[in-house]
Amino acid sequence: MTTLSIYDTTLRDGTQAENFNLSVEDKVRVTMKLDELGVDFVEGGWPGANPASSEYFKEIRNYDLGHTKVAAFGSTRNFKNSAASDANLQALIEAKTPAITIFGKTWDIHVRDALHIELNDNLVIIEDSLRYLRPHVEHLFYDAEHFFDGFKANKEYALATIDRAVAGGADALILCDTNGGTLPTEIPDIMAQLKEHLAKQGSKVELGIHAHNDSETAVGNSLVALSCGATQVQGTMNGYGERCGNANLTSIIPALALKMKYEFKAAQKLAQLSEVSRYVNELANLAHNRYQPYVGSSAFAHKGGIHVSAVQKNPLTYEHIEPEKVGNVRRILISDQSGRSNVLHKAKQFGINIESKDPVITSILKDLKELEKQGFQFEGAEASFELLMRRALGTQRRYFDLKGFRVINQKNNQDEAVSAEATILLEVGGEMVHTASLGEGPVNALDNALRKALTTFYPNLKDMWLNDYRVRVLASEHGTGARVRVLIESSDKASQWGTVGVSHDILEASWQALVDSITYKLMKDEIKKNP
Repeated sequence: MTTLSIYDTTLRDGTQAENFNLSVEDKVRVTMKLDELGVDFVEGGWPGANPASSEYFKEIRNYDLGHTKVAAFGSTRNFKNSAASDANLQALIEAKTPAITIFGKTWDIHVRDALHIELNDNLVIIEDSLRYLRPHVEHLFYDAEHFFDGFKANKEYALATIDRAVAGGADALILCDTNGGTLPTEIPDIMAQLKEHLAKQGSKVELGIHAHNDSETAVGNSLVALSCGATQVQGTMNGYGERCGNANLTSIIPALALKMKYEFKAAQKLAQLSEVSRYVNELANLAHNRYQPYVGSSAFAHKGGIHVSAVQKNPLTYEHIEPEKVGNVRRILISDQSGRSNVLHKAKQFGINIESKDPVITSILKDLKELEKQGFQFEGAEASFELLMRRALGTQRRYFDLKGFRVINQKNNQDEAVSAEATILLEVGGEMVHTASLGEGPVNALDNALRKALTTFYPNLKDMWLNDYRVRVLASEHGTGARVRVLIESSDKASQWGTVGVSHDILEASWQALVDSITYKLMKDEIKKNP
């Protein structure tokens, strides 16, 4: 069994991604979460590069980390400065972290065109910088920037930079595919040549991998490099990073633990992986990628009837691992591809008793396929599907009946915001209820009027709220006459649920989804009260 270390750079490399931003408080929270997961190193940023990074390193000292060690990141010294007078190196030391990672140039084109110094001068600053930092830190890592491109362009010079990093005292050499253009097929030969070179020098320095995803190969490159002897892997949670991102640790960690049988602390905490993945997204205020391997909500979702039938008999038929191992869950989807197995599975999930040969299943499937032809979609609106099933069985109570509604939008002048007012007439238990309400737009006004009319009869609706409202235009070639699909996500203190509506009229589609949402809440509470 090979022991390796997981090095997370979400707080530094990850924040270079477009639209991915974290406050100092957020960075501390992420660090604590990664510590719970058992990540070995967390790169906190570049001290001195901006006030927020410096503040993070001061703040994180106030927290006790059970396993994770924080790393400060920076570059080799400026050629014009001595190591002792270089502000960047001093900032790294002042961060007072147990680990320091510095990067240096491996590719000769960068030395000439980016640093504007001689090739030998670059060798000097690599060794000098590491040698200066060595006494001040427990773990010293050297990121060989553009290593693979540099090796392919000028092998002798690339190896010379590595030799100087070893001479400077680096504990590990991290091989960086900075442009993300290297393919997995190239990794073994390059690493074999590097290891042969180091062996001739008598060096036992450890190797690591830091891959970018510009060719969609960052995870593959990382896994191949580790199989070739690397003992540290660097990446980010959910693969965030500049351009196309970094190697995705939420894919690498389970692959290493479950498939390659490596030993490391996070391998013992795999069940927390999906939670940590979502946690990072929530702090960054970004939607979770449902199609992400291992941790995405669709990673173990089954839609086709044949697949569902097979999975119910043996999950291995269409799942490469058990979802629970990474904290995920198996989901059976409902769509026009659904078969009897899907409906029976959902019925069991909803607590509805249906025999496998009950003709109502055929009726439900027929209704489902017809509705999806019209544009309904139940994959994100399972509450609406449960109501459809209960209506087909004749067990769904009608809590209210609509007698009519009217919505007025009014704008009095160019500088004023549009005002919306909804008037609604309902019959509840034989009693007619007529209410009106204002809102931020017509749908909000309609929602407010509906709730206002019903809360007198059903006070528990006060504990329900709307999380998300999405509209999609269907068959857009019809222009403004196209159908629209409205998806609503609602919550109460116990759970959340999705409902759907489809119509040529956005208010009618919204009404359908709103009614299903409220009906589902009332039904759920009634079942809980009278199981």
